[in-house]
Amino acid sequence: MSDHSLEPTVDSTQEVPDHSIRHHSERPLLRSLKKAGIITKEQRRQVLSIQAIEGGWIGRILLDYGFCSRLELYRQWALVLEMDFVDLIADPPTEDLFNELDPAVMLDERWVPWHFDGTTLLVAISDPDAEIRAEAVAALAAHDIKYVFTTDWDILKAVSSAAGHKMAHHAAENLAETQPHLSASRGMSRMQKAALALIAISMVSLMLWNHFVGLDLLLTILNVYFDLSIATKMLFSVVGGRQVRLQEERHLRQVIEGGGTIKRRVDAAHLPRYTVLIPCYREANIIPQILKNMEQLDYPRSKLQVLLLLEEDDTESLEAAKATRTSDFMRIVVVPDGMPRTKARACNVGLSLATGEFLVIYDAEDRPEPGQLRDVIDRFDELGHDYVCLQARLNYFNAKQNFLTRMFTLEYSLWFDYLLLGVEKLNLPMPLGGTSNHFRTEALRNLGGWDPYNVTEDADLGIRSMALGYRVSAIESTTWEEACPEVKAWIRQRTRWIKGYMITATVHSRSLNNLRRTTGWRGLASMILFIGGTPATFLINPIVLFWGAYGVFGFPLHNFRVTGPVTAFNTFSLIFGNTTMIILSLMSVRRRRQWSLAGYAVFNPVFWLLHSVAAWRALWQMLRTPSEWEKTPHGLSLVDDGQGYAEESNGMIILRPQSD
Repeated sequence: MSDHSLEPTVDSTQEVPDHSIRHHSERPLLRSLKKAGIITKEQRRQVLSIQAIEGGWIGRILLDYGFCSRLELYRQWALVLEMDFVDLIADPPTEDLFNELDPAVMLDERWVPWHFDGTTLLVAISDPDAEIRAEAVAALAAHDIKYVFTTDWDILKAVSSAAGHKMAHHAAENLAETQPHLSASRGMSRMQKAALALIAISMVSLMLWNHFVGLDLLLTILNVYFDLSIATKMLFSVVGGRQVRLQEERHLRQVIEGGGTIKRRVDAAHLPRYTVLIPCYREANIIPQILKNMEQLDYPRSKLQVLLLLEEDDTESLEAAKATRTSDFMRIVVVPDGMPRTKARACNVGLSLATGEFLVIYDAEDRPEPGQLRDVIDRFDELGHDYVCLQARLNYFNAKQNFLTRMFTLEYSLWFDYLLLGVEKLNLPMPLGGTSNHFRTEALRNLGGWDPYNVTEDADLGIRSMALGYRVSAIESTTWEEACPEVKAWIRQRTRWIKGYMITATVHSRSLNNLRRTTGWRGLASMILFIGGTPATFLINPIVLFWGAYGVFGFPLHNFRVTGPVTAFNTFSLIFGNTTMIILSLMSVRRRRQWSLAGYAVFNPVFWLLHSVAAWRALWQMLRTPSEWEKTPHGLSLVDDGQGYAEESNGMIILRPQSD
């Protein structure tokens, strides 16, 4: 069996004969359901018609399209297989049996130890093809094994209840324990601390010796770094702009030559299983809209697994989710309290439960284009297995709400429509956005998942992917998000992002020599000037602004004197930095024809001052609380998200702490 997929081989994009018991018991299962009066002859025909289109296991179609309940399905399947059926909710397993077992193995193979009398081990399975690994049998010291049948849901709930503490610990500490050099939990290395101390001591000593010379040198260093970082963003954006033009020319040529419609190469019957993770915290107001957006995805329901990840103490969101009608492919996962409480930790819990060959993360307010998952499968098929992740483009559905959302939209349009294309074209480490990252699930697990100690786990994972030999690319499909329209909330959000870039730069610069070996000199330069330069430019911006204005207006400063060349350099940095970003912001409106936003590009210097406020807050937090997550509220836009449903749902997975 596959180490990372719980689905039968029919879900693979490669067509291979399926000799599994599951496959050969499908028709008898349908006959049994019909004989029991659970489905009609017409419904049986409908199920087979859906399977002919979508492929996949017949049981998933029966559940996802509401033809029968899970209990009815698995009871009838047990009769077909001539096995005893057990209800693990009414008669739960002996939890001591789980102590020496790996939860991932049980979830992967879909079995749990039920009862053990010292000789015979009763094992509950939800897949007739399940095989217990030899190490698991040895851990239980069983001489004889007998199987009973149960539902997949019972298996999941049993593992979550009995081994939830292991899963929660793995979600928080796996990367720190297996690849500590890539985890933000360690903080700065001794070498980094020594280097910073040496720089600080040198600058203070120089200032004490001659503060005029010290100030000139400091301003020169800051201006050089500022200008090089801005120039790096300009280079990436220009290269990305060229890629945009080439893509437009290629599409135009296809239309002229009669090949404008590109047929998907993977039909519904051969699409792989896909897991969607939606981490959500204190967002009860948009829970119905979240689930509605997932219903609109153009992907076979029988091949979708949607996990809504909610924190244990978020009772409002939990109640809202339970009161919202959901399809069988959508599940609520309750993440237990624990530290660090970050989005990454919740996503790692979801990763441990993922059954899809591919996996995507969406934020609570996201509205992905309906065909995005299919587009990703096609693109992965074109690129090959070296690619671990595809980043969808992000933009905002409330762009015109106010000044802040307009500026935010200009920034995102530049970043995702141009700049990241340039990063990819130059084969440099790509910092991922916080949402719409589509992964090969097995490769993501090999990477160690997300780093719970990094508050921009997405950017870190993009850099880590390339450092470990994988590649990352972007796709044309867009996910629409909500731009934060309130200044205070925006500053909190941007503080977290900038702090995360600081953490990411710290982690991946612990060994610059290793970074150079894995990404090359260009990758090393990109880490210093782009990943590290992004927060640095916002920190330096007020200094450039002040001393640049000093050069323009020449106002007197007591006890300070800056030489003419340095003053001129300050003025150049002020003009170069602001002019460049205004031009790039103007360029960003072209691809999406957002012409009404073009005039706002001239306000980029004002927008950058807000960034500077957030950057200095981020630096302060970096020194005090690096892993603290500042929550961004959603549902603040003026867009009407509609109404949800009010119906009881019991599809919950609760990971129970060990103390329970």
